[in-house]
Amino acid sequence: MERNTEIGEFRLAGAPGFTLIELLIVVSIIGILATLAAPSYQTSVVKAKEAALRQDLFTLRDVLDQHRADQGKYPASLGALVSAGYLRAIPKDPFTGSTTSWQEMTDATEGGTFDVFSGSELVGTNGTPYNRW
Repeated sequence: MERNTEIGEFRLAGAPGFTLIELLIVVSIIGILATLAAPSYQTSVVKAKEAALRQDLFTLRDVLDQHRADQGKYPASLGALVSAGYLRAIPKDPFTGSTTSWQEMTDATEGGTFDVFSGSELVGTNGTPYNRW
């Protein structure tokens, strides 16, 4: 049933389109590419979280030192840094997703928080647990 290709008319015999085999090949290729890309994507997500953790730890440790230099002592907690205006807010730990999971190390002689670590038990790509960074 062939007709003219004017508006409103259809051409059924030899209509252009994709065969089932062509569609299966395209879907297979997309599946193979997705399988190859997934591990790379997951690795890049972990690397990005590690970079964020490094930056957060650097910032928190720097602010702890600034507080000690200004006030003559370490703050009682990370929350004290926020209330004193050294930080706008406590950052979220990239691996735990919480602001309360940070491990605060207190100074036995002076008192106060002098160092901070991640609360995550996971091991980093360098083989060191995140809570020892």
